[in-house]
Amino acid sequence: MFINKHTGRIHSIESFGTVDGNGIRYIVFFQGCLMQCLYCHNPDTWDMKAGRIVTVQELMSEIISYKPFLQANGGGVTASGGEPLLQARFITEWFKACHAENLTTCLDTNGYAKHYTKEIEGLIKESDLVMLDLKQMKEDVHKKLTGISNKYAKDFAQYLFKQNKKTWIRYVIVPGWTDDAESAHMLGQFTKQMSNIERIELLPLHQMGEHKWKELNREYKLKNLNPPSIETLENLKKIISSYGHTVIY
Repeated sequence: MFINKHTGRIHSIESFGTVDGNGIRYIVFFQGCLMQCLYCHNPDTWDMKAGRIVTVQELMSEIISYKPFLQANGGGVTASGGEPLLQARFITEWFKACHAENLTTCLDTNGYAKHYTKEIEGLIKESDLVMLDLKQMKEDVHKKLTGISNKYAKDFAQYLFKQNKKTWIRYVIVPGWTDDAESAHMLGQFTKQMSNIERIELLPLHQMGEHKWKELNREYKLKNLNPPSIETLENLKKIISSYGHTVIY
């Protein structure tokens, strides 16, 4: 964790997001991430010392102007990144302020929490919806793809289930990495009994962030991969939905 409940460090803001939660959403991308996913389209969020520092009041002063548009169709605010769990205390205070304005809150996370502190528990309590990335159920592949174990994301998924927290699972389809039938069956089996999961989203690989890797003088190892085919997506959808889930892409 870093910063505190009074100030947060952010990368950027999207004022009219439509794919990170219900309705139109005001999305804040927070700075800092401990994963280094090979397909990350925001590698410039990894550095925990970059970005700009803001207060809850500063965020709310702008959000209020968008409030009529956000509330009209059940929208609200989303904390994304980077990884929001690194700034749990600040985001909890921000979410509380949003609830005071009758705005819904959504946490978009990779679930990398080694310890379930009071700060994280408080953040989950203030999150109306959690979108959790389960990147790969095979431990060895997950480590190569993200740089760390998948234990933390799996433990976090179990934690959300025990808390009965409304959750959407996100699964990025990376050809040669996550598009095989065995991995899909493992994901379906792991989440089968988790009644808190409203849906599982299959997110096709895209290359929109490749230029950022070049700007950061980092090697982008997936540059020659094409997005998965519709046939692949349909096959994965069929497998995962066979475990009782609503699956979309």
